[in-house]
Amino acid sequence: MTEDDYDKLSSEEREARDKADRERERKEQAALPYKWRQELGELDLEVPVPKGTRGKELTVVIQKKKLSVGLKGQEPILEGELCKEIKLDDSTWSLEDQETVHIHLEKLNSQQWWENVLTHHPKIDTRKIQPENSKLSDLDGETRGMVEKMMFDNQQKQMGKPTSDELKKMEALKKFQAAHPEMDFSNAKIS
Repeated sequence: MTEDDYDKLSSEEREARDKADRERERKEQAALPYKWRQELGELDLEVPVPKGTRGKELTVVIQKKKLSVGLKGQEPILEGELCKEIKLDDSTWSLEDQETVHIHLEKLNSQQWWENVLTHHPKIDTRKIQPENSKLSDLDGETRGMVEKMMFDNQQKQMGKPTSDELKKMEALKKFQAAHPEMDFSNAKIS
């Protein structure tokens, strides 16, 4: 169904369609030999292995665009091409409680949701993902500064006060006036 077709549905039809899609996705994802969850910048997989498995019995291959997990001498539990590229140096795996291989993948593009882990596995509808609220402290310095500036400017506008850019202009004008007392700015219109 195309997005235009979906938009033409009534709200009841859309709700029924969404419910059916969610149920189908849930069944498809439950049938996979692993569980996975993602955030914008990273993805985590949990791959069950026989209880008592030791790290040296595993074959785990993490490449920029490929992933393989299995027990030595056996068919891989999962193997294939990753949906998108990863940062190889920041991606890791570990064995937890001798029964679960935990794989952490750092996405190369940290602003993109993945439809699936391996390209040949069922896809999820990334338009329906509802990300958790993030904290300001989770953001990198540049992004955090930009968000704080936007929040400050929005607060200033709501109170009818000048934004940070307007404050900068006013400060520059004051400095210029102080440096040039001979000039008359009484009729100047500053935009």
